[in-house]
Amino acid sequence: MVRTEGPRSPYNGLVAGLHRQMSFASIRIGLYDSVKQFYTPKGADNSNIAIRILAGCTTGAMAVTCAQPTDVVKVRFQASVRLGPGSHRKYSGTMDAYRTIAREEGFRGLWKGTWPNITRNAIVNCAEMVTYDIIKEKLLDSRLLTDNFPCHFVSAFGAGFCATVVASPVDVVKTRYMNSPPGQYRSPLDCMLKLVVHEGPTAFYKG
Repeated sequence: MVRTEGPRSPYNGLVAGLHRQMSFASIRIGLYDSVKQFYTPKGADNSNIAIRILAGCTTGAMAVTCAQPTDVVKVRFQASVRLGPGSHRKYSGTMDAYRTIAREEGFRGLWKGTWPNITRNAIVNCAEMVTYDIIKEKLLDSRLLTDNFPCHFVSAFGAGFCATVVASPVDVVKTRYMNSPPGQYRSPLDCMLKLVVHEGPTAFYKG
């Protein structure tokens, strides 16, 4: 990429990525503890796993419902950049991508792939936030680490690994579906089935 497209190419779509990450993270991570406390019965000392999973699903779904356009723009914009230099690019920038998608496909186009993305984000949030909570709790209970940076780092490392392994199949389907031209797939389920038939189950773990 650096050789053929220049040193800035690894950061193509950075603005769209920042829009997406800042809006998603502020909701799914920022509200997690508050929602977990909301679901925890009064008088309970700790939240059980079911409550943590429910809180993770809730904030994950809330993030997608509010911030889905940022994900659609990120996927579409980065795909258009991959056409390479000299090619006709559909979007001149991130804000132009928002305008073009809304103009050509209506506001519904900005929310394309919402259901698979809700599924994906709920799974990621559960795998990430709940796993982080559990790993950190076990490390502290066993007194292997104290509540400091190394403990947070190890917990986050394990949570990131689990989230990636668990969410990869949904992520692949979500990206393919959101980036597809109108009419290529009837639904996210149709996209998933065609992926299995044409590329095999290992396609779910591409990347």
